[in-house]
Amino acid sequence: MKARVSSRLAAWAITVALCFPDGAAVALEPAHLVAGFERGLALLETEGPRCLLIDTYFANTAKQRSQGLMFVETLEEFEGMYFGSESPVELNMWMKNTLVPLDMLFISEDGTVSHIARNTQPQSSDRIASRGAVVGVLELNAGFARRWRVAPGTRLWLL
Repeated sequence: MKARVSSRLAAWAITVALCFPDGAAVALEPAHLVAGFERGLALLETEGPRCLLIDTYFANTAKQRSQGLMFVETLEEFEGMYFGSESPVELNMWMKNTLVPLDMLFISEDGTVSHIARNTQPQSSDRIASRGAVVGVLELNAGFARRWRVAPGTRLWLL
């Protein structure tokens, strides 16, 4: 396990050095989303290479996962919420009481985007499936994936 963590940290350090050679890895000032959620950063490494730094809220507890982005009225361009799983599972999401349309990036065990549910319908109870076993999903503003050329295969780093 230690070797896996060390190799991940080394890969992350190399990625940050390549994407931010001058060390300018600063996130935009986040809007208030949900009190009590752990906050951190996620880095999407797209083709080009282009690195996108996302101010991320982590839904870690069962209560936080059931709440998600419900009732949030706005989400900044580089803000999102990550729902993780300990091991790969088939995920089903929904938009119940979620007021903003979202892009949902489903993350495979190797840390890459396996599927994107684009422009999800606000307040819908329809199930949004991961289409295979994944370790998490990153929710971002609808259209984010198109605007920033995020596609299956894009790598996600949780910082």
